[in-house]
Amino acid sequence: MQSETLLPIGELARRTGVNPVTLRAWERRYGLLKPQRTPKGHRLYPLEQVERVQAILSWLERGASVGQVRELLERAPSNAPKGDWQPREHALVDAIGSLSQRALDQQLNQAMALYPAITLCEQLLLPLLQSLARRWQSHFNARLEQAFFHAWLRSKLGARVYHDNQQLQGAAVLLAVDSERSFDAQLWLCAWLLTSSGYPVEILEQPVSGAQLIRAVNQLQPRALLLQLGPRIDAPQLERTLQGIPGLKLLGGETVSLHEAQLHAFGLAELYVFDTPQAALRLLQQ
Repeated sequence: MQSETLLPIGELARRTGVNPVTLRAWERRYGLLKPQRTPKGHRLYPLEQVERVQAILSWLERGASVGQVRELLERAPSNAPKGDWQPREHALVDAIGSLSQRALDQQLNQAMALYPAITLCEQLLLPLLQSLARRWQSHFNARLEQAFFHAWLRSKLGARVYHDNQQLQGAAVLLAVDSERSFDAQLWLCAWLLTSSGYPVEILEQPVSGAQLIRAVNQLQPRALLLQLGPRIDAPQLERTLQGIPGLKLLGGETVSLHEAQLHAFGLAELYVFDTPQAALRLLQQ
């Protein structure tokens, strides 16, 4: 039967991890997908469109812009082009420099409509954070820009995470920090990346004691603990805390390489180390 070979947009989104808003944008603006239509106008996708979406994602992961993907799929060259990521990053930095929340929203909303969360993390948002870190080492307005951007980013990603969480069920991933930094951008990138991939989350944005973290795990019964580490750790205390936490434990952050040898020396089962939000997602999926 024909209905057995066609997928509604929600099922295509579930199989590929690309949300329906993005799938529709790929179709309308770039002609990347070609669904059939029911008499009422609902989209139905042949099974080969699953492979088509996966091929699109493959090019995006290699750095191509969504506007370049159609030609790339047709001629399949050996090397991916640079895409439009650098202009997008520069536009975001300009918006931050002018303290323009409207410009930031416009730029990121446009990108979010065209690209999956994992591609945005890898190609745009993590490079943006690195550029800002370099900029703020010497920029005269660094503290003001930092306060403005961090408040905006927490609000932006927090709203996305809250919206996604309302539609997800099952055991959550507990996100926590072991750092005294006032704001951890990668914590929120992890949260957004997980919820956009179908994993509900609970977030402890402020550090808590080891005993309190164990208590939180016992009460929430999460499917995994994701702990963001800072540049300094109390290794003996951290080891004692993790020994009291069963199940999957993902430890990471920008400076995790400083602690990797110590963490592996704990010899704990189901303990894994990650350095980026997308690496944390892949560990959880595995």
